Amino acid sequence: MSAIDVTREGAVFVLTMNAGENRFNRGFVDALNGALDEVERSSGPAALVTVGGSEKFYSNGLDLAWIGSDEGRDSAATFVQEVITLLARFLAFPIPSVAAMNGHAFAAGGMMALAHDFRVMRADRGFFCLPEVDINVPLAPGMTALIQEKLSAESSRRRCLTGARLGGPQALEARHRRRRGRGSRRPAAGDRARRRALANRIAARTGR
Repeated sequence: MSAIDVTREGAVFVLTMNAGENRFNRGFVDALNGALDEVERSSGPAALVTVGGSEKFYSNGLDLAWIGSDEGRDSAATFVQEVITLLARFLAFPIPSVAAMNGHAFAAGGMMALAHDFRVMRADRGFFCLPEVDINVPLAPGMTALIQEKLSAESSRRRCLTGARLGGPQALEARHRRRRGRGSRRPAAGDRARRRALANRIAARTGR
């Protein structure tokens, strides 16, 4: 199984992340960019949905173990900038995007979800969290700018300064996402249908 799978259902591209916790390391970031290249090469009305391949994780952010390894240590600073560039790519992506947050979205994984146009989160499983304050990892300016752009001033302060974990209902209250999916033991077929229906409605309004 590849780290990233891209499938197309009508006008909707579904980008499924299959790398366990979907942490950002060299291979994962390259695979994400390759998948986005594939979507960008398409023509006609389209929308993009990103989702975790397991029901536990959407993305847990930077792969700190890889960054601290012999392979990642020497390029850590430039790699973080590449991640910020990837977040900016989602933010400015030429077709509408929906983050289907089927599991945990932590740190840069949560920021990736924020960089989408719309976010859908399960009511019963998964947390949104920006835990950098608890692990003594400073936010890069580009990350701070994204958070401040997507969240209200009060919400961005709380998320960055407390590192609090928010479940689906709390995230909706804090306006982190547009809609809450119904809870189930597995990702519900009805929820997947609603995500793709939303993406299809958006795609129908997008001419390319």
